[in-house]
Amino acid sequence: MKKIYKLENLDCAVCAEKMKNAIAKIDGVESVDVSFLLQKLTICAPEEKMDEIMKKAAKAIRKVEPDCKIIF
Repeated sequence: MKKIYKLENLDCAVCAEKMKNAIAKIDGVESVDVSFLLQKLTICAPEEKMDEIMKKAAKAIRKVEPDCKIIF
């Protein structure tokens, strides 16, 4: 299942890359892209694991950039 989320307060491309790398390590994530220019997170994962993965992704994003939020 592919989902696209808007990101709020993503301040730099380097942070976007760090977020992408951290989310890619989450168990169950098939692919991920964090676009600084579009301020979007695109993630592919099994539907039954998506809620758990998104909780971990939100935590990974806050760790890199505390003010950045995923808009669900």
